[in-house]
Amino acid sequence: MSKHFIDDPTHLVNTALHAITLTNPGVALDAANKIIYRRPGSGLDANNASPQQKVSIISGGGSGHEPSFAAMVGPGLLSAAVAGTIFASPSAEQVRAAIMARVDNSSGVLVTVMNYTGDILNFGVAVEKARAAGVNVEMVVVGDDVGVGQAKAGKVGRRGIAGTVLVHKISGALAAQGYGLAEVAGVARLVAKNLVSVGASLEHVHVPGRAVADEHLQPGEVEIGMGIHNEQGSSREQGVKLPDLVGKMLKQLLDTNDKDRAFLTVNSNEVVLLVNNLGGVSVLEMGGIVAEVVSQLADKYGIRPVRILNGTYMTSLNGLGFSISLLNVVNTDIGGPSMVDLLDYPCEATGWSSPISKLTWEEKNGQTREQDATVEERVRPGGLKMDPESAHAALSAALEAVISVEPEVTRYDTVVGDGDCGIGLKRGAEAVLKHLSSKKLSGDALVDVAHIVPVVEKEMDGTSGALYAIFLNSLVAALRSTGSGEASPKVWAEALKQSCDSLSKYTPARPGDRTLVDALYPFVEVLENTGDVKQAAEAAKSGAEGTKGMKASLGRTVYIGGSGFEEVPDPGAWGLASFFLGMAGISNKKGDEEDWEAV
Repeated sequence: MSKHFIDDPTHLVNTALHAITLTNPGVALDAANKIIYRRPGSGLDANNASPQQKVSIISGGGSGHEPSFAAMVGPGLLSAAVAGTIFASPSAEQVRAAIMARVDNSSGVLVTVMNYTGDILNFGVAVEKARAAGVNVEMVVVGDDVGVGQAKAGKVGRRGIAGTVLVHKISGALAAQGYGLAEVAGVARLVAKNLVSVGASLEHVHVPGRAVADEHLQPGEVEIGMGIHNEQGSSREQGVKLPDLVGKMLKQLLDTNDKDRAFLTVNSNEVVLLVNNLGGVSVLEMGGIVAEVVSQLADKYGIRPVRILNGTYMTSLNGLGFSISLLNVVNTDIGGPSMVDLLDYPCEATGWSSPISKLTWEEKNGQTREQDATVEERVRPGGLKMDPESAHAALSAALEAVISVEPEVTRYDTVVGDGDCGIGLKRGAEAVLKHLSSKKLSGDALVDVAHIVPVVEKEMDGTSGALYAIFLNSLVAALRSTGSGEASPKVWAEALKQSCDSLSKYTPARPGDRTLVDALYPFVEVLENTGDVKQAAEAAKSGAEGTKGMKASLGRTVYIGGSGFEEVPDPGAWGLASFFLGMAGISNKKGDEEDWEAV
């Protein structure tokens, strides 16, 4: 039997977003892109002063964490929030629409995102596209969860959870006071750096519209460190009473001798405490939890918070749990308000438990932003020339090579992943081939790459699709900065190197981590040194071969475990190497899968 009043997840998300505009007339909804944004032209800000805000702040993520993020749009907080489906990142196109058409981007935009791969990559694609269009954008990633230690988290780092709302509140207050993008982004990063959080839950949550999972916590069992999407925590324990549970959580937050979790040394005289309801704990019980946390902070650690926030800020649907966040208050070095001053600064958003002012209700503002968020600026020629027929032949051969190795890539990904890598690469390659059949290459390298980018963005999903989208958007920007002349291998190498640098901002993957980067970097390096595409393609092939037996540091393979990595190469690296080999005119077709050992 259903335990939800609304079982249709699409209808649920859409109507919940609409409801925010009903309870706060100061915000509007772009329903097509699931964006809640501040209405333009509101007469006054939350201080009843003339509007000063220059920088717009955008955040977002999967739905199911309400009131984060959509209900935190308003003066003194966010300018816009982008919603995905339940527990899934919004698309890059949704985020791009928010940056380009739903906020004032004339003085810069800060994009704040929690540390989850899908969010970082999709928001990253949008940021790169906005930068390529001339918008000044900074992106801050928040990872405050100590529930998974450094050893297990590895290069992925800490997950983002409820402490993120303190980053929003403080940076939003700074933006509302007229500070510039560099200062707002700098303080946001400083807050994120001084945050630690951990959660605990008595049960997993059920997502409306999905089959009920078999896994449940037993009566009396608690999971410490559970993520906000039901992700595994640090331990499950039976019969733990609240004082012991809070003691274990505070130890993970504050024990500097625990080298696996010593993310932060609380050494200031001021600490902010946030106790967050994950959605299913009664207000009465939350009061008892807060009292226990405050008591133990004083008695065991000598910490008496200067501010204590208790409420529902970031949920896991109706999660039967809570999280504790501590912010180490440090000097912002901007010569203005302190972190505590900014935390106290007035805001107007239903998600911050702040009343909507009489002024906002009475001004009956009905303005919206109606700019067409789907219309792209026409790509201007860049001046880098290439022979269109030769380029078409090489690119087509590369794409055909990717399609031909789909069975191999799928088999490899079935062993070490979820089996969708080969299909994703094939779908992207077929889409680009279809594009080339209907739109001939112009011979201008920048224009031709720019026209391929939206095809890849539309047809390739998942982590690899986002990585390719970031890389190609960066490649367009790099080609634009190169100037005019012949698009020689050396020119391509330099542009590709710049794109690698941009990609490294959004993923910690480096050669040796068993990712597509193991094929990409060798290709770029050899192309730069030799100018020979065939040698570069062979280097990419060697890099992909070298991933066989390499233990993964990133991606789903980290969590799957097992010995599959010893049996097959990384699927993404092998697919990319096949692209380069096809482009260089080198056959990589094998008559039998057993020939792999002879490659």
